[in-house]
Amino acid sequence: MVRLLGPQDRLLKTIEQQFPLVQVLVRGNEITLDGDAEQIAAATRLVEELVMMVRSDREFGGVDLDERSVTESAKILAADQRVSPAELLSQAILTSRGKSIRPKTLGQKEYVDAIDENTIVFGIGPAGTGKTYLAMAKAVQALQRKEVSRIILTRPAVEAGERLGYLPGTLTDKIDPYLRPLYDALNEMMDPDIVPRLLAAGTIEVAPLAYMRGRTLNDSFIVLDEAQNTTPEQMKMFLTRLGHGSKMVVTGDVTQVDLPLGASGLQLVTRVLDEMDEIHFARLTSEDVVRHNLVGRIVDAYTKYDAERQASSFDRDAEYRGNLPRNNRDTR
Repeated sequence: MVRLLGPQDRLLKTIEQQFPLVQVLVRGNEITLDGDAEQIAAATRLVEELVMMVRSDREFGGVDLDERSVTESAKILAADQRVSPAELLSQAILTSRGKSIRPKTLGQKEYVDAIDENTIVFGIGPAGTGKTYLAMAKAVQALQRKEVSRIILTRPAVEAGERLGYLPGTLTDKIDPYLRPLYDALNEMMDPDIVPRLLAAGTIEVAPLAYMRGRTLNDSFIVLDEAQNTTPEQMKMFLTRLGHGSKMVVTGDVTQVDLPLGASGLQLVTRVLDEMDEIHFARLTSEDVVRHNLVGRIVDAYTKYDAERQASSFDRDAEYRGNLPRNNRDTR
């Protein structure tokens, strides 16, 4: 009951927020719902699903529910009463050090399922949606199940507004800041004592994208992170490294391109390879953000700002063209 209601009955309040016409009362181990009959039926189903999630989570390491679990379960039930949030959101990909890694939103669940069903998956969405983290969890799972013989993690070495090239040290020292997030995620998903041995043996490889040229990657699970910072040529080079028995996941956020000039390879590939068999584009949104609740609102605010700026730019361009002499207008 404590895990179901959360600290200071926080999850109880979240349930009431989903159903404004229902009052939730708790006495001991008994929950009573009072209010509008239709909303009581929906709230009852939600509570039953949350109880199932608590019980299944106990089997997978005891992950506690949070506000996101409640709101996402309510959203799933509102869309389709035949779907069970407990079945969708309680399936752990990995369990490491008493903590289970699992999709927490319907969008994340569809993304994980797409990785199972396709050879190449593009996970596109804003920061905090779990694109890279879930892809790496699936890579570790595939290695543990012996579905692949190695994991290859790569990302382009492009600075986010800073210049690291003049830092002291060897080439490895210089590129380490770019790859550090991948190492951190690995250490969370596996025993930190095992990771160095797997890296030394080549079973896990973490390298800049430039190191992929000229290779054929067989029997591997390959993850390309920060793909919005690839050029179209780099994206083509990477995708053509695919070998037999391999799977690729490409993750990125098309709104955070750090390339100084030119188009992003991730933006182009969505048009070139869309609707091709064995390739899937999973598009996550601010509703799939699993960091602090404020992150999702920040993403929405920037999306709105970018849309308004683009519309304003279009209006200015149209006004400029309208003021040109007729023989100077571009009528294409």
